[in-house]
Amino acid sequence: MSNTFEPEIVAFCCHYCAYTAADMAGSKRLSYPPNVKIIRVPCTGKVDAIHIMKAFQKGADGVYVAGCLEGDCHFKNGNLRAARRVQRVQALLDEIGIDSRRVEMITMSAGMGERFAKTAREFTEKIRELGPGPVKAAERDFGLSAAG
Repeated sequence: MSNTFEPEIVAFCCHYCAYTAADMAGSKRLSYPPNVKIIRVPCTGKVDAIHIMKAFQKGADGVYVAGCLEGDCHFKNGNLRAARRVQRVQALLDEIGIDSRRVEMITMSAGMGERFAKTAREFTEKIRELGPGPVKAAERDFGLSAAG
């Protein structure tokens, strides 16, 4: 058994751009880590802070919100609202002693399959360097369970 830490990543992807970019990456057979779990949302503006925090509670080591390029949101300014929420979550994480680099806002267009794959690889590597997320660390240090 290997002791190599493989982070669990949750990616909230907007239907129109980031999710389509992920689909394009798959169509082009571009590799990105299988530990990136994509959650398709109609718009990143629908991703609330509670969704991000719930992902951590359920054991995610890192979370990113991937939406349309600035000025290209299909719902006018949903990606800008999402970016502000991500900043608030980052501030909250810093405040409670969790590294805010575990959360990120990323923008891309539907045609950026290469960017999606590269982002997934880079974010996974960053989280791997940071180590297990807060829930896994608590489970390891205190024998707690995320299910409890």
